[in-house]
Amino acid sequence: MVVQLFNTDGRTIQEFKPLVPGRVGMYTCGPTVYNFSHIGNLRTYIFEDLLRRALEYAGYDVTHVMNVTDVGHLTDDGDSGEDKIVKSARERGRSVWEIAEMYTAAFFRDIELLGIERPTVVCRATDHIPEMIALAGRLEERGLTYRAGGNLYYDISRFPEYGRMALLDRQELQAGARVEIDANKRNPRDFALWFTSSKFEHQAMQWDSPWGRGYPGWHLECSAMSMKYLGERFDIHCGGVDHIPVHHTNEIAQSEGATGAKWVSYWIHGEFLLLDRAKMARSSGRFVTLSDLAERGVEPADYRYFCLGAHYRSQLQFSDEALEAARNARRGLAERMSRLREEAEPAASEGLSERSRGYLDEFRGAIALDLGSPRALSALWGLLKDSGVRAGEKLAAAFEMNRVLGLDLSEEPAESASEVDQGTLDLVRERERSRKEGDYARADAIRERLRSQGIAVEDTPQGTKWSRVK
Repeated sequence: MVVQLFNTDGRTIQEFKPLVPGRVGMYTCGPTVYNFSHIGNLRTYIFEDLLRRALEYAGYDVTHVMNVTDVGHLTDDGDSGEDKIVKSARERGRSVWEIAEMYTAAFFRDIELLGIERPTVVCRATDHIPEMIALAGRLEERGLTYRAGGNLYYDISRFPEYGRMALLDRQELQAGARVEIDANKRNPRDFALWFTSSKFEHQAMQWDSPWGRGYPGWHLECSAMSMKYLGERFDIHCGGVDHIPVHHTNEIAQSEGATGAKWVSYWIHGEFLLLDRAKMARSSGRFVTLSDLAERGVEPADYRYFCLGAHYRSQLQFSDEALEAARNARRGLAERMSRLREEAEPAASEGLSERSRGYLDEFRGAIALDLGSPRALSALWGLLKDSGVRAGEKLAAAFEMNRVLGLDLSEEPAESASEVDQGTLDLVRERERSRKEGDYARADAIRERLRSQGIAVEDTPQGTKWSRVK
């Protein structure tokens, strides 16, 4: 199966050719663990999981590396504002380490529920400070940096290719794109490699470095960790489209500036999930979590189906009606699979008829051409509805398709919200009291405890609602 992917660096669909035959090095930007991931974030991880599954289906051995940003990501990509985790810790009355640990655990629970395969390597920023300091040192040795106000900055004027992938022109680079400008910078788009206490005097997470005690800039971590685990040249880097103009542009400048050579072969980006025609974002407070969906009786696999129903490079409008349609469709698939299991055992793949193989070929062609999940789902439905294909063959072909789609097509019925035991009910009521008394740290702690027990809670004007998450 020849895989073709849309490469953001060049804006064309290209045949995928790995650096090492049969092997793929793939890096994906992971979560910033200061709050629960919303379903817009999770759409990106679903598309990246689809990509990994497609490559493995095509016969490649994939090494998938993902970071966890537990330090250094400010509330503004232009190096202004404050660290998101520090801000969250202050608001919730907890330590930065507790915040990072709590939301990291919540993130991995979410992706497990969504059927997303865990990355081969998960690397936390706080575990790789020496690698970041070493990379910043290489950039300094190559004359690509300057010190100002106690901080170390990357000088984009020293990297002629800056903004290549994002199609940023020189006029835009000179003018800058931020209202609030760091006075230490020579150019508004220069970015910090290392902040010292001169930037944030009371920063909770700090380390010693050649430039003073402080912490790394957000962009530095992905370059340092991807090169540690995948080498100084690798195949694929993924993320959301919002990373293109700043984060990924800065990553390219750091990595290629340090090595003097091309860094990544294919840049693959997923589009936004929209809520009322605006990007869903934690910073705005306008977002929906997986637990919120559980309150509506929507299972994680239903949401995964909803995402696969649109191409990963298309914006997807969230609505209750569209989600309900996806929910019914996914469960319709599961019911059909259940009935087929009652009729026959799956046939051997080598014994499939030409008719059923035709559906598999249609499926493979859709996936191979830039992860065409809508067409792939259409092939699956066509197979299951075709009365001319035997039940055993349908099962075998559908199971093969689902290796890529990753949907829950089990025959187990969905567990509806049910009565909770008295101990859980007491916890729900205690949390509601804590919120009324303004003890939000305690309320958050109870919510996380309930979440670990499979209970999703939602605060409404009528009080706290809860449901059991499957």
